[in-house]
Amino acid sequence: MTGHRPRPGRRGAATRILLALLLTCGLLSVPAAARAEEVVETPIRIAGTPEPASEPAGTDGGPVELDASVFTTRPGEAQPAVVLSHGFNGSKGDSAETARRLAAAGYTVITYTARGFGSSGGLIHLDHPDFEVADLTKIIDYAATLPEVQRTGDNDPVIGLAGVSYGGAVTLFGGADPRVDAIAPAFTWNSLPHALFPQYASDGTQEAPAQVESIDTAGVFKARWASLFFLDTSRPDDPNVPADRSLCGRFSLDLCRAYLETAQTGRPNARLVELLGQSSPQSVLGRISAPTMIIAGEQDTLFPLDHADANLRGLPAGTPARMVWVDGGHDGTIALDPMTAELESWFGRHLKGEQTDPGPAFAVDIPTGRANGADRPTDRLTGAAYPGRGAPAMVTGSLSLDGDAQRMIAPPGGVPAALTSLPGLGPQIASLTGTEAYRIGVLPGQSVTFTSESLDEPLTVVGSARARIRLTPSTTSATLFASIWDLGPDSTSSGAPAPSSAVLPGLAVAPIRLEGLKPGVPTDVMINLPPIAHRYPVNHRAQLVISSTDQAYALPDEAADYELELLDRSLVLPTLTPVEVEPEQRFSVPAWLPITVGVLALAALAAIGIGRLRGFLQARADVERAELRDTPLAVDGLTKSYRDRLTKERVLAVHDVSFTAEPGQVVGLLGPNGAGKTTTIRMLMGLIRPDAGRAYVHGRTVRPGAPVLRSVGALVEGPGFLPHLSGEENLRAYWAATGRPEQEAKFDEVLRIADLGTAAQRRVRGYSHGMRQRLGIAQAMLGLPQVLILDEPVNGLDPPQIKAMRAVLADYAAAGRTVLLSSHLLGEVELTCSHVVMMNRGRVVLAGSVVELTERHDRPLEEVFLRLITP
Repeated sequence: MTGHRPRPGRRGAATRILLALLLTCGLLSVPAAARAEEVVETPIRIAGTPEPASEPAGTDGGPVELDASVFTTRPGEAQPAVVLSHGFNGSKGDSAETARRLAAAGYTVITYTARGFGSSGGLIHLDHPDFEVADLTKIIDYAATLPEVQRTGDNDPVIGLAGVSYGGAVTLFGGADPRVDAIAPAFTWNSLPHALFPQYASDGTQEAPAQVESIDTAGVFKARWASLFFLDTSRPDDPNVPADRSLCGRFSLDLCRAYLETAQTGRPNARLVELLGQSSPQSVLGRISAPTMIIAGEQDTLFPLDHADANLRGLPAGTPARMVWVDGGHDGTIALDPMTAELESWFGRHLKGEQTDPGPAFAVDIPTGRANGADRPTDRLTGAAYPGRGAPAMVTGSLSLDGDAQRMIAPPGGVPAALTSLPGLGPQIASLTGTEAYRIGVLPGQSVTFTSESLDEPLTVVGSARARIRLTPSTTSATLFASIWDLGPDSTSSGAPAPSSAVLPGLAVAPIRLEGLKPGVPTDVMINLPPIAHRYPVNHRAQLVISSTDQAYALPDEAADYELELLDRSLVLPTLTPVEVEPEQRFSVPAWLPITVGVLALAALAAIGIGRLRGFLQARADVERAELRDTPLAVDGLTKSYRDRLTKERVLAVHDVSFTAEPGQVVGLLGPNGAGKTTTIRMLMGLIRPDAGRAYVHGRTVRPGAPVLRSVGALVEGPGFLPHLSGEENLRAYWAATGRPEQEAKFDEVLRIADLGTAAQRRVRGYSHGMRQRLGIAQAMLGLPQVLILDEPVNGLDPPQIKAMRAVLADYAAAGRTVLLSSHLLGEVELTCSHVVMMNRGRVVLAGSVVELTERHDRPLEEVFLRLITP
């Protein structure tokens, strides 16, 4: 019996489409899906794995009970099950919100508090197979006995697992159970020894973006993170901890003693490495056949992206898998709740057998805001496969850096030490930018720097950059920390940043420990930089920093000095093949000599003449096409290409795209990631100029700044808001910037459409991603424009919100307006839109009404489209 069993959906595709169309048109009334407040939670106790009869130092063994809860909306009715596991030092309550949302979506959900935490019994063994993993097996056994859980055989429930951090590791272990049908581990580790003793000196090849093949030498002890774990469970006033165990708290004594020795020496204790190795999911990855969605955090100094990379590549080739990098982690936001929509799609496909889109095999959120931390906007890049696990191969480029050989010291005792991140203070440290962040992260005399020229095009790095250095030490060992900074255009020529100009992506440094060196003798070393997802804007510079100290790590007492040279004077950069990403529009201002008043006068006269000429030429270009006056949106032969920054070749993003959108229509621009949808929409909005072809709104040409764009509302590439203002205040500020009368905005109507309720009066910094998306759609509807253009509008919305949005868009178009929306979710477009334009590889492959195309081909549009694009 395998862990991946396809299951048919409950209804045929044609029935689903008919019901959705009837619901959208208001012709059929059915009870609403169960909401969170209708979910029934039943607290339970589950027998866990007994502790051994005698732990070292005489700890008593005995039975262990786990505190758990069952969530369902349909008591007594069998449904697929999901087990949620929490993070370290947490409890089942941490998973309650996600459990309610999944239960409302049609799952029976079990949450539990792991052994050694909260009111569960037992000791902490750090996800050991004989204890925490064995407990999860008992929970799966228990799920098979519930009448609310579907089964495919005796003791074989239809079940999925999900968890974050500590719970993510046990989820991976659980995926090796052949009864498990899908898993979603998040923000977790591959190897605990590597997580707590990271080593980024490399002697292997790099075939995947975040792959780090370390040398055999143990790395640098992540002392602050490790101590935080033990302090969290070592509280003298904890009633669950006997007085004679207060130093170890609820940790098993074997694990505790091994840690205490390591904490004193800063070097890995052999017993600790053995125990941590037993708690590492890398040992079971080859046995996981359950479809696996791995969620990794880009702000995570505890379990960086290379752990997710190793977990994905360790899965068998035949195991369906997906990788998602999000702007969160242990130094930012670490929770499953923002990913509930992703979980529902994943589990819907693999537990319910629904024809949901599981999402691209590789998705990366690229932060577009300058500051680290939460509440910054992101762009999402996607790939059809994860490089290193199937085609295409990883794309790399080279970035030249300046800088001759430089010297630095390692101070005795490691004091003072640079500060880039501290466990538990991630959000506070993340908020530092510019001079302040650089000043405490790059200490003079203790670091060397190698800096690029100002970039003339945006540079997107996805993964771990590489560099070869030549190290000449004064000692037989060396401890180093490498990082790659983003220096803004206001940096000085020496590389020192001015205020608000320096950012350390992900707050990440790469620890390096080298032993067996010969004082005064150069050694060449290949190093991996921290895996990041970051876009360097135009006129910014990348700076490689190598330091001798960092406060998050155990540092050697011995003083040393080093000479470092950057070989090849370059970095090797991993990225994704650019898809639908246009270079930023930019303007260079030459440095002129002082201009006399007379020259200024002549320039002004010339400007007047040029302005009149430009106006004349523009007027000719904008000749109205009378035959299109009644057509809200017409696209005629749009074509656009761009230059790949790494290969320097021209890439054709959109080719000869033509279609129309009429009054009363909701038109779906659909296709897989990379089809050219976003590029097309940006041309429709006048954000970029086409190489050929034109777009028209009511017969008038669309161009940057065209007056006709006042009748177009749009949500493109995600909304951006001021976090300190409320939702309504953001809408009013946006409208005020247009200079149009306030009464034309229709605030009350768009707030009703957004359906934020009292949240509209709350500050946006507290909004979930879905709430931001709904506010962004409301912003696009301000003034009730005749044409509404939405790029991936349902991203971040949960299923009830998506269903509500369908009705909103249908009502909006029913008033004689036109809606154009893009999506890669083919099934969702079919349920939402009256007409579709299907794109693939930058071209239109099919267009028409949903009803007409469905009837003509006698199959769902998703199948029609897949047949068209499949060779």
